Amino acid sequence: MKITASVGALALLGTLALPGFADDTMAVAKGSVAPGDGHSVTLKGNALPLAGSAVKVGVPLPAATLINGSMQPVNIAEARGKVRIINVVPSLDTPVCDAQTHELVEKDPVLAEAVELVTVSMDLPFAQQRWARAAKVKNVTFLSDHRDGDFGMNNGLLIQPLRLLARAVIVTDKDGVVRYLQVVPEVTELPDMDAAMSAAKGLM
Repeated sequence: MKITASVGALALLGTLALPGFADDTMAVAKGSVAPGDGHSVTLKGNALPLAGSAVKVGVPLPAATLINGSMQPVNIAEARGKVRIINVVPSLDTPVCDAQTHELVEKDPVLAEAVELVTVSMDLPFAQQRWARAAKVKNVTFLSDHRDGDFGMNNGLLIQPLRLLARAVIVTDKDGVVRYLQVVPEVTELPDMDAAMSAAKGLM
């Protein structure tokens, strides 16, 4: 399936926003695919190639410059001292990404207070902050990869034809080492947030 970046992105967003695609009907992916060059995710069964160097469990999270809500550059690899759950979504303006990020915040409030929650997407920082205000979310750091795609390329999570990020969850320990990774095989499915949170608890 050949898709140009602009048309493909619109197609993806449209598919994820299909009427009736509500929380109680969203499938949860139990498996994972490998990130990086030579691998792919699917959208309704159609393969979409991933690009970049693959993030790996057992090694430090790669350096990547993202933009925070104050429009300042942030190196995501510099954070240390807390276990982090990094929630990676294509766009917060779709129901699946919205549900995934709500799960991150609401599924285990006690854990949410004990770890650092981070959401990364290609959305502009303005859109990320708008979502946070509408959802009344205050304990999540939102980082945008829209400017250079550093995070996507340095972790092998860039959906190349769309210039969007693959749906994924990464858990890092207090030293910034990746200890859990799920790259969701089918973009329209949710990640297994229970498994990610269990991994985070094991690092506390």
